Amino acid sequence: MINISTVDEYPVFSEAIGALVSHADDINLVSCHTNFDELILSMQENLVHVAIIIVHYPNPQVLEDIKVINYRFPKLKLLVLTVKVDENFILKLIKVGAKGHLSSDTGRSEMLEAIYSLRNGYDFYAKTITNLLLNSYLHDKNSSKNNKIITQLSPRETEVLKQFAEGRTNKQIADNLFISIRTVETHKTNIMKKINIKTTVDLVKFAIKNNIIELD
Repeated sequence: MINISTVDEYPVFSEAIGALVSHADDINLVSCHTNFDELILSMQENLVHVAIIIVHYPNPQVLEDIKVINYRFPKLKLLVLTVKVDENFILKLIKVGAKGHLSSDTGRSEMLEAIYSLRNGYDFYAKTITNLLLNSYLHDKNSSKNNKIITQLSPRETEVLKQFAEGRTNKQIADNLFISIRTVETHKTNIMKKINIKTTVDLVKFAIKNNIIELD
């Protein structure tokens, strides 16, 4: 069972997001909050695996709050859903410890996929993160080393990397390649070990810099 909590300054949104995902058989909605202080108090008494944070606009205080949450509860996974937030702020959210990001146009299935991914130890970022990473990291000139590393990937691993970087979920990749979701996760883990990266954000960056994917 995956225990979740939600945080939004507007109670109706916090409760709505909680209700949206709590209908899944293996997800338990522990609490809904309007601020981080409430979440911290709840965490002292309840076990929470994933906290869904809704951010409506760039707010430096949110970054500080996430830092505090990560320090006090290092095992908690933070999934941030942004509404009207610029790309630079999203990158800051990831830098301070958000393990997942969803845009406001996400659906229930993608939100559930994100929760499951975080609970299983994987980061999760919506397809919109791909173009964001392109704009932020395309000018990285350290590609010669990466070109050597990429030859270590098998054709199947390269295809998994390509589809993941293009924004497909584990389930979509599994369906497209006629393999199990567990096999997709195993391929991703092996890829990250071979190219010596720690997060799925870096996985997408690697794909972009090595022309594994083509972006508009």
